[in-house]
Amino acid sequence: MKLPSGNTPRWIIFLIDLGLVTLSYVVAYLLRFDFNIPSEEWTLGSKFFPLFIGVRVLFFLLFKSYAGIIRYTSIEDTRRIFLALFLGTVLLYSFSIGYKYVFGSELFLLPNSILTIEFLFSLVSLVLFRLSVKLLYTEFKNPHRVRMKVAIFGAGESGLITKQTIDQDPSAQIEIVAFIDDDKSKVGKKLDGVTIYDSKKLNEVLNSKKVEQIIISIQNLDPAKKREIAEKAINSKTTILNVPPVKKWIKGELSLKQLQTVRIEDLLGRTPIVLSKENIFKDLENKTILVTGGAGSIGSELVRQILNFNPKKLWIFDQAETPLYDLQQELKVTGGSPKCELVIGDVSQKERVRHLLDECKADVIFHAAAYKHVPLMEENPSEAVLTNISGTKHLADEAIRQKVGKFILISTDKAVNPTNVMGATKRAAEMYCEAMNGTSETKFIATRFGNVLGSNGSVIPLFKRQIREGGPLTVTHKDVTRFFMTIPEAVQLVLEAGTMGKGGEVFVFDMGESIRIYDLAEKMLKLSGLEEGKDIEIRFTGLRPGEKLYEELLTSKENTIETHHPKIMIAKLSSENNDASIKKISELISLFDGQNNEALVKMLKEIVPEFKSQNSIYTRLD
Repeated sequence: MKLPSGNTPRWIIFLIDLGLVTLSYVVAYLLRFDFNIPSEEWTLGSKFFPLFIGVRVLFFLLFKSYAGIIRYTSIEDTRRIFLALFLGTVLLYSFSIGYKYVFGSELFLLPNSILTIEFLFSLVSLVLFRLSVKLLYTEFKNPHRVRMKVAIFGAGESGLITKQTIDQDPSAQIEIVAFIDDDKSKVGKKLDGVTIYDSKKLNEVLNSKKVEQIIISIQNLDPAKKREIAEKAINSKTTILNVPPVKKWIKGELSLKQLQTVRIEDLLGRTPIVLSKENIFKDLENKTILVTGGAGSIGSELVRQILNFNPKKLWIFDQAETPLYDLQQELKVTGGSPKCELVIGDVSQKERVRHLLDECKADVIFHAAAYKHVPLMEENPSEAVLTNISGTKHLADEAIRQKVGKFILISTDKAVNPTNVMGATKRAAEMYCEAMNGTSETKFIATRFGNVLGSNGSVIPLFKRQIREGGPLTVTHKDVTRFFMTIPEAVQLVLEAGTMGKGGEVFVFDMGESIRIYDLAEKMLKLSGLEEGKDIEIRFTGLRPGEKLYEELLTSKENTIETHHPKIMIAKLSSENNDASIKKISELISLFDGQNNEALVKMLKEIVPEFKSQNSIYTRLD
């Protein structure tokens, strides 16, 4: 059956509505007088019909009851029709009573029974007309009736809105076959004509209903629950979609195009962190803050979150021009731009750093600028030393000179028992900050955590690109594992640790369970609806120079001290000779001009005795 694709002109709907209320007016008289209308009643009814139709026209225009697109009729359309008819009927009642008592008539202008019957018939006929058209389009728009079977997790308001959004788009070719919910009181009932099932029977529903897609409609669903749903859906070869947060709906309304595929990051996330916002406000509010590496993954998120704590001024320092420009444009949109000063420069340039600190006069520094890619730093140790150690030293020295209140170094789990140049340089940076603490008014604090999900160069963006390109997915070793944390979570913990730091601490974050990268690759394939071996290959490439099978957060000589926050601990470090560390680090930096990589790595091993390189080029230097 061929149906018109365009929308019916609104004036035609308006005329149909007037025709239906006119018919209801006649039917009301017929029913009221058992199909035998007295002549005087019919004469009176005909005489005042123009008044009746005039009132209906007035309220249809006021409430725009004709304005909705019929094939997408919703509860809002029904509400407008009801209000237009009800208030019009109330006005007609008033006219009728006034006519009787003002003019001393024996008859009402329009009998109350007529008005009541007409109101009910008009309401039913107008709503039924719209639902009939909607059903016609829903049933016949797709001539082959080929529909995807979809279940919605969450039988609340968001779930209902999701179903109605789908129903309003017949071209979507979707059939909602089930609602699934944890609430036992809802189980067995129907929501908008669809049965609600117990979430404990999710597997059974997915298989028996042959569900091809499940939509998670619940806002702020617990990450553990989302993982549970995803695991069951993946095992049933069911794709998973998310309803976005309400604040992202277009003009407060959900669009079918806004439904998002569940990301692997969503399934690796943990229970949201509860911050001590009062303490963070005390540390950051009305303060001048400097973030180095401010255009990077961690740095830019630091910028976003720090702005929530009303700083006086936020200086953002980075050598990457394009990411810094992108951040500038984002801040203009979000309203953070007036408080931000963006500066291009390199922390390894001593004079540039000095000028920056003279200019900004920071109260707090978050030092996130660093080289972090392990294989590249193995091939370029001089650059790793220049940025990660020398850059940290320049910034720390200038912070002391300017009497900065706090200096928070963003470190890494690769600084623990380092097996690569990058990790060793980060450990040396930690050591320099430890040595500088207590020598001035500046409190030096380090925060140490593992990989962050979705950061530049992390494995997840790599796998996404490889999936788009048809594979293969490259994994270095089947047993390699890594700790993962979301970028917002990592930054929240950095801010929290910064407030509790008294100086000299290395804070270690609870990274949860380590994750096998091979399992991560498999899960990402399944989320994409692909199978290893059948659709795409996972290829093992071998560990890269300096790469570990397992990451650590603490050295064997360290243990931890608990803090008030369950996800933050203080690493109890082995005692170091601070003067010796400072002297060696200064000597290491002086070697840079020679570009002698072997000499640099050899001295780096002296500074960081636990550094045991796995790179064959440097192992002979042990």
